[in-house]
Amino acid sequence: MEWVFVGAYFRVAGAAAGRLAVLLVAVIVVLWVTVWVVRHTVRRGIPVLLANLERLRGWASTHDSWTSRQIRSLLDPAQTETKVLAALALLLVAAAWTFFGILEDIVSGDPLVRTDAAVYQILQDLRTPWGDSLMVGFTELGDTIVVTAIAVVVFLWLAWMRAWRTAAYWAAAIGGAAAINTGIKVALHRARPSENLYSGWSDFSFPSGHSTENAVLYGFLAFLIARRVRPAWGLPVALAAAIFVALIAFSRLYLGAHWFSDVAGGLAFATAWLALLSIAYLHHQPSEKGGGGLLIVACAGLVVAGGFNVYRLHATDMERYAVHYEAPSILAAEWWERDWQQLPVQRIDLAGEAEEPLTFQWAGSLERLEADLAQKGWRSPAPWTLTGALAWFTPRPDPMDLPTSPYMERGRLPSLTLVHPRGELGGTGSRFVLRVWATDIDLRNGHLTELWMGSVVDERLGNRFALFTLAQAHPDANGPRDLLAASLDAGRLVTRPDHSSTPVWDGQVLLARDGSIPADPGTGALQEGSASR
Repeated sequence: MEWVFVGAYFRVAGAAAGRLAVLLVAVIVVLWVTVWVVRHTVRRGIPVLLANLERLRGWASTHDSWTSRQIRSLLDPAQTETKVLAALALLLVAAAWTFFGILEDIVSGDPLVRTDAAVYQILQDLRTPWGDSLMVGFTELGDTIVVTAIAVVVFLWLAWMRAWRTAAYWAAAIGGAAAINTGIKVALHRARPSENLYSGWSDFSFPSGHSTENAVLYGFLAFLIARRVRPAWGLPVALAAAIFVALIAFSRLYLGAHWFSDVAGGLAFATAWLALLSIAYLHHQPSEKGGGGLLIVACAGLVVAGGFNVYRLHATDMERYAVHYEAPSILAAEWWERDWQQLPVQRIDLAGEAEEPLTFQWAGSLERLEADLAQKGWRSPAPWTLTGALAWFTPRPDPMDLPTSPYMERGRLPSLTLVHPRGELGGTGSRFVLRVWATDIDLRNGHLTELWMGSVVDERLGNRFALFTLAQAHPDANGPRDLLAASLDAGRLVTRPDHSSTPVWDGQVLLARDGSIPADPGTGALQEGSASR
């Protein structure tokens, strides 16, 4: 149902308004997930943790060993902070495990790194002037100068209140997070998605400094305030801090300043650091008072320092974070001969997993490709309307009446999708699906021509519990590609030298071009050839 309304909105609102609407939906989803995690952690996660701690205490009371004595001491009901300490210890373990897992994926180049590219491409395709202005504002509210100003103001207020131990923990939380974050950046030397945004040590990407420093700043601030106000105010304070940090972190992704793993790693590290500092803080039991004053001081610091920073830098930062894009180009004849090998071998989905091989490359307009293939029985799939969506819930639908799934290639939706009946090849519950994605590469051949890449799959239908129909791509990549080759008058099959032939795919890619593209007199005419092997 959601696909129906989103599709209808895009048709009415146009491209720019559509991107802004999708950005708004993305922000709402991020905030909803943030609120859900905080609320369920507080309301459901903690009771489950306490129940298990009670079982652990019961076990320790029936045993006499060094371990059981330590557990009984830690879980002594007479200690008022036992429950909070246990929750923080669990949070520390989970956050540290997440951070080191992300770090391992980055070092080893696991699928998470490919997910980074997909998320980056999705958000860059959503860029609009209005969205840029909003996200630049959130990034400026999280700049180091604003974090430093708020940290100093809060420290001075704590010193004025003679809360020296709390002030020391506050300085350790902010300063320690910044120092460790910088040390990791320098050690890894990971490049940012966009070049020339920063200089010096800040030029490195992992982990995100904005995400780390703001999560520590507002997280520890919320922890201190929550312990100084009535219990009913604890959850709203935590939610407000989490939402603000989430908006700053999301702005870094949207503006292309960081990879997704940079932001996730920064938040995980900040959470572990917060849990560790909070455990040590509770162990020393400093005196606590004046939660309302602390909240007012912090908010005043954010309004003054943040507002001034946005006023001072917004115009400059709009230019700094603007999309400066220039499509690379190659000679058409060189693409036809050898540079086709520069394009990816397989489609990468949003989770970073390698999917079906990309067995088709097209030089020219998609309108011409669609017109040529229409003469051979290819046509546009059924749209995602209410009727099209309901067709999936019929027992034996005609495959040509079903909408296609929007497969992503490195975070980008297909620019053209066509379907072809299986027909004389046998099998009524299947169809061939061609999906074509942009490559962001132009071909030079007297004039610039767009280059596209695609995959062709044999999609077979099956029923589940007689309630709905599912489509699954058959692993064979050769048959669908050969059908497409037979549908195009001019093209040729080439073999990838970096792929070994298998029964699923023989490593061949179909190259085809718009017949109106002139030959390049400087490098020789493009070869006209058949698509036969």
